[in-house]
Formats: sequence, structure tokens, C-alpha cells
Amino acid sequence: MLLPEKRLAGTLLRRYKRFLAEVRLDDGAELTVHCPNSGAMLGCSEPGSRVIISCADNPARKYAWTLEMVRGPVCWIGVHTGRTNQVVHEGLERGLIDAFGRISSIRREVTLGRHVRLDFLLHTGTGRVYLEVKQCSLAEDGIGLFPDAVTARGAKHMRELAALAAGGEQAAVLFCVPRTDVQLCSVARRIDPGYAQAVEQAMAAGVRFLAWQAEVRPEAVGMTRQIPFHLNIG
Repeated sequence: MLLPEKRLAGTLLRRYKRFLAEVRLDDGAELTVHCPNSGAMLGCSEPGSRVIISCADNPARKYAWTLEMVRGPVCWIGVHTGRTNQVVHEGLERGLIDAFGRISSIRREVTLGRHVRLDFLLHTGTGRVYLEVKQCSLAEDGIGLFPDAVTARGAKHMRELAALAAGGEQAAVLFCVPRTDVQLCSVARRIDPGYAQAVEQAMAAGVRFLAWQAEVRPEAVGMTRQIPFHLNIG
């Protein structure tokens, strides 16, 4: 997935108020930019980190520029959670994500009942698959970990998927890891034990758990390979 053409490099000064960040450009100018990430951004919001920001083609936006990625010790890390489903969708369409066999159609933001919405509904050769996607930007010792903050919403998604699986539907979770310095993915149990328990229950109900790595470059983000998911590591 190509990123907006209008991009700039700079240095992160601080991330604050959850959805804002201050960036110093290479010419010395300072900008307040939108930070499209509701998590804690552990390990990828250190002041002094190199960043890439993009400009939105929307004059009505209060903050025209958006934080796209942060440079880690060895690679770029994607922090724009709004890009994640686009990257996964592209990976499914192109067959880069091949865990579901032949896919005949893809629907996004599927509503089930009044209060349930999941990221994708796939129609495959073995029937329909409900798919929820999570971005996993946190990494420790080569292991991608989700979540990086307590997520009641994430646990709710696990319960919804477990109910679908218990009712005979195919359900899956795909962790998208937007960094190339990890070898496998797990649940950050020490950060959110409630989420870890919800994952355990979903897995017991028959929900599949997968992890896919994405390469993040200043001009584009794209799926590269499947990596192992293990529940009891983080």
C-alpha cells in the first residue's frame, strides 16, 4: 500500500493527549500532527525518534499532518492504526495472506446485531470466515506483543468471535505486525491479563489466531510473511 505522496521526515518531540504529537522537521520548523493510535505506543513514542508524517488531502482537518511511522533500533515501525485494515485487505486480495484458501469476496466492517462490528467477512471455498484484525506494534526480545495497553474493546471482540465459533461459524484473528525485527507474535499477558484470558477462551471455542508481518518503508507498507503465533509467551 502506497502512502500519500506528500510526506516529510522529522524528529518526534513528544506524543501527548493520546491523539497528538509534536514533530520537529529537518528544517527546524515544528508541527503538531495527528497521532492515529489509541494505544500506549510502548517502544515507539520515544522523544528523539525519527518519524515520517504525511499530509492529508482534506482542507477541513484541524491537523493536516499525520504520524505514519517511527524509526526503531533496526527498522521503521508503523503506528498509523487506520492503515492496518487497508494493508490486510490488500494482502487478502493479492493472495499474500493465504491462510484462508481461495477467497471469492471480501466485506469490510461487518455489523452483527446492534453492538457488534467486525473488520472483515470473507467468503471462501470452505464457507464464510469472520475476521478481526489487530495491529501489533509493541515488540520485546524479537516477539511482537498485543496489546500495549488494557483493551476492554479487544476482549469484547474475542468474546464475540468465540460466540460465533461456538455457533458453528468460522472465526479468526489476524495480528498485523508492522515491523520486521520480530520472529513471532504473542499476547501481552502482563499488560492485560483480561485480554489474554479472553484469547484463551476464544481459542478453546475454535477461533483461529494468525500473525502476519508487514514491511514498513517511508513510501509504502506491505505484507511480507506469516510468523508464528504462540499464546503463552508474553
